[in-house]
Amino acid sequence: MPKDVMAEDKWPELRELHALGMGRNEISREMGITNSVISRTAAHIGLTFDRSKIRAASEARAADLEERRSLIAEQFMTIAEDSLRRIYEPTTVFSFGGKDNDYNEHEFPEAPNADRKALITAAAIAVDKVLKLVPPAEASGLDSAKSMLGSLGDALARYSREQDETEDDEA
Repeated sequence: MPKDVMAEDKWPELRELHALGMGRNEISREMGITNSVISRTAAHIGLTFDRSKIRAASEARAADLEERRSLIAEQFMTIAEDSLRRIYEPTTVFSFGGKDNDYNEHEFPEAPNADRKALITAAAIAVDKVLKLVPPAEASGLDSAKSMLGSLGDALARYSREQDETEDDEA
C-alpha cells in the first residue's frame, strides 16, 4: 500500500461519500482525515473529484466581483464629477477666531484656490481609482498602425526635403 494512504477499512466510507457527490474538502471534514490523505487515497483507489462545480462557482464569484468593482467605479466617477462641479458653485468659507472665538463666514462665487486644489485632487484620485478598477479597453491595432504610418510619412517627407536640398547644393 502506498505511503500516506488511509487504512483500507476506511475505503468503503470514502467510496460512499464520493458516490454521494461530496467534494474532497467535505469528505475530509466528515471523516476527520486531512485533505492530502483523502486525495492520495482517492487517486490510489481510482476515484476522481469533479471540479466542474468548483470551476463554475469560481467563475460566478469572479463575475460577481467584477460587477461589484463596476459599481464601486461608478461611485468613484460620481465623486469625481461632483468634485469638479463644486469648483464653480458658490462656496461659503468660515472660521472661528479672535479672543472671543467669533464665527466669521464669507461666500465666494466659486471655490477659493485652496478648495479648488482639494476638489481637483479629489477628482483626480477618484478617476485614477476608476481606471484601476475598470481599465479602459485596449487600443486597437488600428491606432498603432495609424501612428506608425504617420511617423513613416514624416520620415519620408524629411528624407525627400533633404534629397531636394542636396540636389540644389550640387547644381
